[in-house]
Amino acid sequence: MAARGSTMAAGRVYDIVVFGASGFTGQFVVEEVARAAAATAAGEGQLCSGRLRWAVAGRSREKLRAVLDRAAERLGKAAPGEDVGVLLCDVSDAGSLAAMAKQTRVVLNCVGPYRFFGEPVVEACVENGASCIDISGEPQFLEGMYLKYNEKAAEKGVYIIGSCGFDSIPADMGVLYTRDKLKGTLTAVESFLSVKSGPELRGELWSVLGLGVHDGTWKSAVYGLADEASLKKLRKQIGYAPVPVVGAKLKKRGFMFYSPEFKEYCLTFMGSDGSVVKRTQRYLHTELQQTPVQYGAYVTVGGLGSVIKLMFLGMLFLLLVKFNFGRKLLTKYPEFFSAGRFSKKGPTQKQMDGTSFTMTFFGEGYSEGQDPQNAKPNVKICTEVKGPEPGYVATPIAMVQAALSLLEDSASLPKRGGVYSPGAAFLKTKLIDRLNNRGVEFSVISKPEV
Repeated sequence: MAARGSTMAAGRVYDIVVFGASGFTGQFVVEEVARAAAATAAGEGQLCSGRLRWAVAGRSREKLRAVLDRAAERLGKAAPGEDVGVLLCDVSDAGSLAAMAKQTRVVLNCVGPYRFFGEPVVEACVENGASCIDISGEPQFLEGMYLKYNEKAAEKGVYIIGSCGFDSIPADMGVLYTRDKLKGTLTAVESFLSVKSGPELRGELWSVLGLGVHDGTWKSAVYGLADEASLKKLRKQIGYAPVPVVGAKLKKRGFMFYSPEFKEYCLTFMGSDGSVVKRTQRYLHTELQQTPVQYGAYVTVGGLGSVIKLMFLGMLFLLLVKFNFGRKLLTKYPEFFSAGRFSKKGPTQKQMDGTSFTMTFFGEGYSEGQDPQNAKPNVKICTEVKGPEPGYVATPIAMVQAALSLLEDSASLPKRGGVYSPGAAFLKTKLIDRLNNRGVEFSVISKPEV
């Protein structure tokens, strides 16, 4: 097995390469990397070179230059400098992917849907000694990469870390934060996601669903749900060790319920958070012999009228996604079938400026000295993670800060490389501190009470 940090070889030209930089999400990641580079140049980072060396990569030199020019216009003093590299690279060209991976310590992969375009990038990184971070919310892709590349990545000493954006970073790291703030043993957590829109969007279905999201995320959801059966087969192939239930079993809520705490209706959250958190908890139990935490994820949706609208859209979506012609309709007309939630244009700057998120965690467990196997939970805690617009402000922040943790906190990473969930990879790093400093804030709302 290669030693930890072997991907940090001095011969690498770049610390970070943003692949898919000219895509809708990629352009915001570029801006966040530029901010990080400016901070590092000002002495706020810990890179050995004293500066963050980075590049953008994609199919069109003109589009990549345009993204850098746009970033320069928007960022002022933090604008990318003349030394930012421009690499021509195509996901369908294995040679170009290998050339990219050989030049950098970390690839930030912004090219999705990952189920179609993610594996060639992972393979190139593993084969050529680069770590890779993505923002996938697709369990089939994330767990498929674990099955195929975990051992090889470990041999190479590289880290493949998926789902490093919203909402998995707040969820996964939020559970760990809640655990660490409880004096005793945390055994169960429920999270509730709330997205708040600005005045421009209030009073519309926007207020329930957030704001316009680029349709790349929509496509991932369409094909992910259509292929849900394959996820069960995949997990059988992996042969996951069962995660034991410690303490009182977390009760499952109905798909829809009213929350007296929020005074709103809530739904089971259909994203990847549950699977990501469970992967982390399985790792903590099997590799570190730590107590696993049970987890339930929910989203607040407002009043009964909002619930009815969402249920109608959800039933229509689930019906169409079962058939090939339905999937074609869904992907061709995302704005129509999502009531404007998703679009090919993505959100406006005004929409992003007026949107924020809060993820609230309710945890329960056992005080020090209590035996979880022979007693009822006797301690509770409430924490939250809050931040700016989730898709194109908080996600780039999470992705880039994860990359900086990978680069600067290497001594705190798992001892062997491999394919990891965020919580498993960044458990002992300064990622939460980094996120706090960039406006994605973790805090204790109510201290543990017995």
